[in-house]
Amino acid sequence: MLLMEPETREFILHPIGTVHSPYHSVDDAPRQGRISENVSTIIIHKPYRPGLRDLLQYSHLVVLIWFDRADRTLLTATPPHTGIEHGVFATRSPHRPNPIGMCIVDLIACREGALSVRGLDAIEGTPVLDIKPYMPEIDCVVT
Repeated sequence: MLLMEPETREFILHPIGTVHSPYHSVDDAPRQGRISENVSTIIIHKPYRPGLRDLLQYSHLVVLIWFDRADRTLLTATPPHTGIEHGVFATRSPHRPNPIGMCIVDLIACREGALSVRGLDAIEGTPVLDIKPYMPEIDCVVT
């Protein structure tokens, strides 16, 4: 059986902002942002600020971040709450081939390109890739 090499493409990401956080190292951050009451600020870069229009109509946001200090070589992880090693795609570890993080946050305020949010587990200086409104009718899976 002949296996073909996967097509290689170059993807260029343009961070839209930066996190200012009470967490200054990985050890400071909570295991999951939703379990923390701490408030962080996302500063949106000026060219992307028009995209914030109408954001305040949502109480919660999905924030996609780039764990820029993650180890991108790991394919297994041991979640602290289980102590059992799993494949990285069966965990929420920040250490993964493409260290994209997703946090659902409470939107507290949006003023002049600065978003105040609660529930973000990103450390100081983390790049923000995208922000989407959280919509329970679409995003909440009920089984």
